[in-house]
Amino acid sequence: MDIIKAIGIGLSAGILSGLLGVGGGIIIVPSLAFLLGFTQHLAQGTSLAMLLLPVGIMGVYKYYTAGSIDLRIAAILALGYFLGSYTGASISLTINPVVMRKIFATFVICIGIAMLMKK
Repeated sequence: MDIIKAIGIGLSAGILSGLLGVGGGIIIVPSLAFLLGFTQHLAQGTSLAMLLLPVGIMGVYKYYTAGSIDLRIAAILALGYFLGSYTGASISLTINPVVMRKIFATFVICIGIAMLMKK
């Protein structure tokens, strides 16, 4: 049953990633926590592990052929993500999982509100 749920989570995140540019943090992390009962740290770590594979390559190809990718900025973002993910993971693992879940939820809510308010 968990495998079927994981396939559904992955498929949903993939569709939303291609459609809206969201996936790992917004879809996968909460889904792993709620649908599979993962702790916040396990959900975050699993989501990051998923990124090690070129899982978005088909979406990238589609956007690239449409001229909708800035490769220079993408490379800079990737470098920052590479360095920042280690630092963020190190900090996260020192925080209580319940507190971490609340921090994550607050972050998602704040981003949503900011997006709704922007003109």
